Amino acid sequence: MSKVTEVVEELLTPIVTELELELVDIEYVKEGKNWFLRIYIDKDSGVDIEECGIVSERLSEKLDSLDPIPHNYFLEVSSPGAERPLKKEKDYQKAIGKNVHIKTYEPIDGEKIFEGALTAFDGETVTLEVKIKTRKKTVVLPFDKVASARLAVTFS
Repeated sequence: MSKVTEVVEELLTPIVTELELELVDIEYVKEGKNWFLRIYIDKDSGVDIEECGIVSERLSEKLDSLDPIPHNYFLEVSSPGAERPLKKEKDYQKAIGKNVHIKTYEPIDGEKIFEGALTAFDGETVTLEVKIKTRKKTVVLPFDKVASARLAVTFS
C-alpha cells in the first residue's frame, strides 16, 4: 500500500465507521497526465449517490486541511459495483455461495483463470465449484497464489 493510500485510509476509517459503511478499497493511480484517488464504499443494502457525496465532502475537508497529496488529483467515491473485488479475507467469507472470477499468479492444473461458485474459504485455500461443459468439478486454489478475485455476474 502506498503512503498516500495509508494516510487516506487513516482519515477515511472514522468517516465510514460513523456512517456504518464498509471501506472496500482505495486506489491512487496515474492515468495519462492525471492522478486519481478512488474510494470504494459499500454496505449490505448497497450505497447510493448521497452516501458517496457525504463521504467525498467529509474526506475532502480532511484532505484539504492536512494536504498529504503534493499535486492535483481527482477524488472519486463510488460503489465497487456488481463485480466488486475480493481483497480481504472477510470479502471471501461473505462471497461463499456466490460466483467468483479468480486469476492466479501462476498456472494451477494448466489454468490461470477460474470462474465458479465459491464453496469454501479457510484463509489458506479457496474452494470453487466450476462447471466444465455439463459436469461440475471442485477446484482448490492456494490463497497465496490468487493474484486477483472479484464477484462474477452470471446470466442464466
